[in-house]
Amino acid sequence: MTMTIAKWTIADYHSMIEAGILRDTPSESLCDRKVELLKGEIVEMSPEGEPHAYCSSEAGDYLASLLGEVAKIRHAKLITLPNDSEPEPDIAIVQPLGREYREHHPYPENIFWLIEYSHTSLEKDLETKSKIYAEVGISEYWVVNLKKSHLILFREPLDGEYSTKLTLTTGNINPLVFPNVSIAVNRIINA
Repeated sequence: MTMTIAKWTIADYHSMIEAGILRDTPSESLCDRKVELLKGEIVEMSPEGEPHAYCSSEAGDYLASLLGEVAKIRHAKLITLPNDSEPEPDIAIVQPLGREYREHHPYPENIFWLIEYSHTSLEKDLETKSKIYAEVGISEYWVVNLKKSHLILFREPLDGEYSTKLTLTTGNINPLVFPNVSIAVNRIINA
């Protein structure tokens, strides 16, 4: 017997949120779990520990100081992707569209790059999310491995996967979309 997993569209997911079944924060929903939609599946998110919260917050502030008005730094906010995914990356560096984000979450064409901080979710972030992001053409995706204190860069999506993968522990990196901006790797890893 073949088992079929029920897949959900973004519209289905939004209907569940509007009905109070799911919420952005567990305390506001019937379901006491924090979840995100990945390729039509509702996936539980790992709890955010202190190092995760500290590093992502500090790195976001650092990036905001470097990028100024050319980009908006969104901390743990949803993005909407055409592959029935609405993940919540730790940091999304997006176009500064102002009030337009009252109407929709950032779409792939609004996203400069994404950053995830991983401790218990490393496999999901390296495998599942990297493929989801590459599939929709997000040019750059960074994963900070909190256990090993290194930064994994995924770049240049090609056929649903990133063609370039680098692991860094020191030095500086220039984002593809802002080649004149030099970002200290240690400020992203350890903030």
